[in-house]
Amino acid sequence: MEHYEITIIGAGMAGITAARRLIKQGRTNFLLTDKGKSVGGRLATRRVADGKADHGAQFFTVRTEELEEELEEWLNRGWIKQWFGDRYPRYTAIDGMNQLAQHLASDINTSLHTKVVKLLEIDGGYHVYSEDGSEWKTDKVLLTMPTPQVVELLKNSKLDIVTAELKRLKEIIFEPTYVGIYHFNHTTNLPENGHLDLDLPEGVERIVDHRKKGISQDTIVSVYMKGDWSRKYYGEDYVHSLIKEKTELYLEWSTLESEQLKRWRYAQAKKTIEQSYIDLSGDGRLVVAGDAFLRSNDEAGRTRFESAYLSGKDAAAYLSW
Repeated sequence: MEHYEITIIGAGMAGITAARRLIKQGRTNFLLTDKGKSVGGRLATRRVADGKADHGAQFFTVRTEELEEELEEWLNRGWIKQWFGDRYPRYTAIDGMNQLAQHLASDINTSLHTKVVKLLEIDGGYHVYSEDGSEWKTDKVLLTMPTPQVVELLKNSKLDIVTAELKRLKEIIFEPTYVGIYHFNHTTNLPENGHLDLDLPEGVERIVDHRKKGISQDTIVSVYMKGDWSRKYYGEDYVHSLIKEKTELYLEWSTLESEQLKRWRYAQAKKTIEQSYIDLSGDGRLVVAGDAFLRSNDEAGRTRFESAYLSGKDAAAYLSW
């Protein structure tokens, strides 16, 4: 049976960053796992016809020197570009946000299609069980998936957990988000950079034309709905119709070729924690991190690409003690 020093569950930005930090520390005996078919989590890009669309994170901003250092490397490698914005420039990936995640995780020992369903505490470490029947031992575990999924995993596991920290974890609240993905056979009247998020109808967060953004050959548009609106209509079968009604002044629906709908159940934390990670075991063996875990001096005060990055970095440093 395989035995790892650290297992990271969840290959979104926090998990990838933690893994990259472990590699920089010279550690190699660890495993990054994810239940999905790709790394990246909400750094998600979907192919549509001869085009593609980012349907998770559209961009990221940089407010810390730590991410600024990474930014320079990514720019030099040609992975990202400045998209728009002055005071806080918005950066996006050249070939879609998931491609950035692929670049960042290229040297990481990763197991995809691996949904961890149970942890058992054994001999000062853990026995990890996945849905497909695989299992392995690990000394430490870092959980970086959305906290409701962390709580569900803990329910199925037999672990000695610090009660007060588990209570704090359960206080984190996530909101869902609907994203409509639309293929048009005609160019849109959206701004030249393809991004619109001002003075939109109630419930609409942003509209993005990915051809104008520079990642798609075809005209593929993503329409993001706000969390409260998405929660209100979550699970309804007429969401497409509602989105079209909301955006009829911005998009020429008569030129529509195809439509898809992405439901992010845990898109953004409505309530966060002012701490970049939580130690559930009390001794550094079972740690939780992610974009909902903000440093106490976080300027933005909300979940985002950078909060996930910083959380993963801090958690990796803590696990290495």
